[in-house]
Amino acid sequence: MNQRGLKISRSTLGNALVLLALMALAGWSLFLHGAGAFAPTPLLQPRWMAALATALWLGQCGLMLADGRRHRAAADPSIADWLVIHASQTGFGYELAQRTLDILQRSGHTAALHDIASLDADGLHGRNCVFIASTTGEGDPPDGALAFSHTTMAATFDLRDCRYAILALGDRNYAQFCAFGQRLDAWLRGNAARPLFDRVDVDNANHDALQLWQQRLGSIICQTDDCEISIIPQFDRWILTQRQLLNPDSPGWPAFHLELVPSHAAVLTWQAGDIVEVVPRNPEEAVSAFLAATGLSGTEPVSIHGQSMPLSDALARSHLPPVDTVRGSGADTLATALRPLPHRDYSIASLPSDGKLELLVRLMCNADGTHGICSSWLCGRAVLGTQLDVRIRSNPGFHAPDPSRPMILVGNGTGIAGLRAHLKARIAAGAHRNWLLFGERSAAHDDFFGDELERWLQTGGLEHLDRTFSRDGGTLRYVQDALSTHAPRLRQWLDAGASLYVCGSAQGMAPAVDALLVDLLGTTAVNALIHEGRYRRDVY
Repeated sequence: MNQRGLKISRSTLGNALVLLALMALAGWSLFLHGAGAFAPTPLLQPRWMAALATALWLGQCGLMLADGRRHRAAADPSIADWLVIHASQTGFGYELAQRTLDILQRSGHTAALHDIASLDADGLHGRNCVFIASTTGEGDPPDGALAFSHTTMAATFDLRDCRYAILALGDRNYAQFCAFGQRLDAWLRGNAARPLFDRVDVDNANHDALQLWQQRLGSIICQTDDCEISIIPQFDRWILTQRQLLNPDSPGWPAFHLELVPSHAAVLTWQAGDIVEVVPRNPEEAVSAFLAATGLSGTEPVSIHGQSMPLSDALARSHLPPVDTVRGSGADTLATALRPLPHRDYSIASLPSDGKLELLVRLMCNADGTHGICSSWLCGRAVLGTQLDVRIRSNPGFHAPDPSRPMILVGNGTGIAGLRAHLKARIAAGAHRNWLLFGERSAAHDDFFGDELERWLQTGGLEHLDRTFSRDGGTLRYVQDALSTHAPRLRQWLDAGASLYVCGSAQGMAPAVDALLVDLLGTTAVNALIHEGRYRRDVY
C-alpha cells in the first residue's frame, strides 16, 4: 500500500495551518473594521495585526518555495541534494527506492529518483547518494545496470565529495551473494567516496536487514532511529479459491494453476509483468513436532514485529531452529529469536480485469526428496478457502512495450504465466503482432494453456506460435532451437522495432537464449537492445 495515502506530510500540514491562521486574521480584521466603538489594546491594533499577517504570509511563501524546490528536485535530479539510485531486476529494489525517496522528501530534503542506467560519475559529485542495488543470477548486475557496470565502474574518478549508502539485495542460495552491491561499494570506496554507514546486505527481503537499513538511514536523514514511514513491505490476505493440476503424468514435477481473490474489497491494479510475493508456512506436523520436543504450548500468545499471534502461528511463519538450541526457553524468548521464512516470488498469469489473481506454480522437489516449503504449501497443504499472506509488487523492468511495437515472447515451464498476462493485455489492446516461443517437456502432458494459445493463433491474437518439447524427440527440443531456426524472422521483427521478453528458467533456458542472441546479432547489438529497453528478462 502506498504510504502517502496514510499520512499527511509535515510541509502540507504546515501550509494548511498557516492558511488557516491567515483566514482567521482576515476574519478578525473584518470584525475590527465593522466594530467602530471597539478600542483594541496596542497588540490588537490594526498595524500590529497587519505586521503579524505579513509575517505569516512571508512564512507561508517560504514554505511554498521550499515545497516547490522539493518538487522541482524530484523532476530534475541535477538540483537535488539527495539521489536515490536504483538498480533493480524484478522491481523490489525499485519499490524500496521509491519508499526511501518518500522518507527523504517527508523529512524536508530535496531528493530525486534515478535509474542507474542513466547515471554517470559526474552526477555523483557533491551529492548524498543512496543506492538500492540488486544482484541477479550468479553475481551479475541487473540488466539495466550492465552499461554502468561495464563502463563507469571500469574507470577511475575523484569522488571525495560524494557521500553514499548502499542497500544490497541478493539471495544466499547463490554463491555470489549480493555481489553487485559489494562491487559497487568497493568501486565507490576506491574512488574516495565516503560511506554514510556500512553497506547493508539483504537476503530475500529479510525483515531484520531491512529494519537495520531503515534505522541507519533514519539516523542520517531524520535525526532519529524511527522515521515516519517504514520501507518494509506489508502483506495482505488473499483467499485460495481454485487449484488445478495442469500436467498429470508429466515426466516433470507437477504444475498447478491457482486462483486467488482478496479477502476484503480491494481495487485490483497490477499490470502484466508484475510479480506476486507469497509468504509460505511450515507443515502443521513439523510445528507440532517442534512444540512437543520443546514442551511449549502453541496457544501461548507472542509478539512478532509488533504483531500478536499464537506461538504456533509464529512458528509456522518462521525457520524452525534446532530444538537443542531453544529447549528450556520461554515462548517470548523463542519468539524474539525466530527468523521469518522468506517470501517466494511468482509471475502473475492474469489481469485485473479477470477479477482474480492467477498463478502457475510448480511443486519443487529438493535433492533430499523433500518438497519446497512454499510450493508444497500452495500446491497441496493449503486447502481451498485458506487465507494466504500475499503482496503484489510492481515490476517496471518487465512491463509491456507500447502496443504499436511488435513483441517476441520467449519462455519455458512456468514462465508461460508472465507471458500469458502480456498476451492477454496486448490482445485486449488490439496489438496482434505477437510471436510466442514456448518450451516444455512433453506435448501430451505439459502443453500449459494450450487451448487458449491455439485459439489466439486462430483468431489472430498470435501471429506466430512455436512450441518445443524436449522429451518428444526431434531437432527442435528447446526454445533456443526454434529461435535459431527462425533467425531470419527474428532479425526482421527486431529491425521492425520488436521488443524481446524472456520469462522462465535462469539455469538453462535464459542463458542459452542470451548466448544465441549474441551469436546471431553480436554483443553490441544485444547490449543496444538492453539499453533501449527492448530486451527484458524475468528469470528465476
